[in-house]
Amino acid sequence: MNVRRRHISAGVIAATTALTLGSLSACSSDSDSGAADGEGGGKLDVVASFYPLQFLAEEIGGSHVSVSTLTEPGQEPHDLEISAKQTAQLQESDVALYLKDLQPSVDEAIAQSEVKTKVDAATLTSLEKHGTEVGGHAAEHEDEHGHEDEEGSGLDPHIWLDPVKYAEVAEGVGKAFEKADPDNAATYKKNTAALVEKLDGLGTRFEDGLKNTKTKVFITTHAAFGYLAERYGLTEEAINGLDPENEPSANRVKDLEKMAKADGVSTVFYETLVSDKTAKTIAADADLRTDVLDPIEGITEKSRGDDYIQVMDANLKALRTALGAK
Repeated sequence: MNVRRRHISAGVIAATTALTLGSLSACSSDSDSGAADGEGGGKLDVVASFYPLQFLAEEIGGSHVSVSTLTEPGQEPHDLEISAKQTAQLQESDVALYLKDLQPSVDEAIAQSEVKTKVDAATLTSLEKHGTEVGGHAAEHEDEHGHEDEEGSGLDPHIWLDPVKYAEVAEGVGKAFEKADPDNAATYKKNTAALVEKLDGLGTRFEDGLKNTKTKVFITTHAAFGYLAERYGLTEEAINGLDPENEPSANRVKDLEKMAKADGVSTVFYETLVSDKTAKTIAADADLRTDVLDPIEGITEKSRGDDYIQVMDANLKALRTALGAK
């Protein structure tokens, strides 16, 4: 693994390389003082492509990892273009966490990098098609926005918005950390189990909180919540497709307004990282409220919480209000 040399003088490194290597193997059975925090002073260097994977890395790695992200807070992940500096950052890392097909420039940079451990979150759970057929109402519009072209495979990448699938990804990331840094495997295993337990609790809150509602239909700006809707028996109707920057057709807007009236929809949801103009226009025309449903692609000062769990709980509260939870 990379030992972060800025913490140690060059002279010390030169004088103690053999000692450090010996120390790393000698302490392999001690999960609390292994390679990541040992005499070398280094940590497992993890680069995450965007916030949901950064959150997993920090929760699972704890004090044994140094985590950086390629997508800055407030930046729309879909639009990310990798800089030369970030490419160099990738080359120096021990582990790269990414979600294939969400950020093409990241996929390319990681494929070309020499990072030893590359973890594609899309391989850690099953992906499905959403957005092209969000609920029964939208099936006839499946070709309207070119969703298949937008996401390449046509598979919905927003797996982190389903706590069950996100827990599956967490377990896979934990195993990757154990393999990359076996000296701290016990800690990673323990932290992964604790995180999965938190995610299980979150899933239970969603299941209980959305069980009895006046309507099961909600409208969002982009089709990020297909997995969440499927998990908890809801129907997501998206103004745009899987790509939040797509503009809806006039026919799609009219259909959404009719559907909102027919299905008792009270609220049009928008998100903090893209324009709320279309959502507010539709809401005004159909005499509906607007509120935030956060796809949690980054945490900013506008986020309703400091981390994934808190923002998901805020999303649950917003959904319960919009759907008329009993």
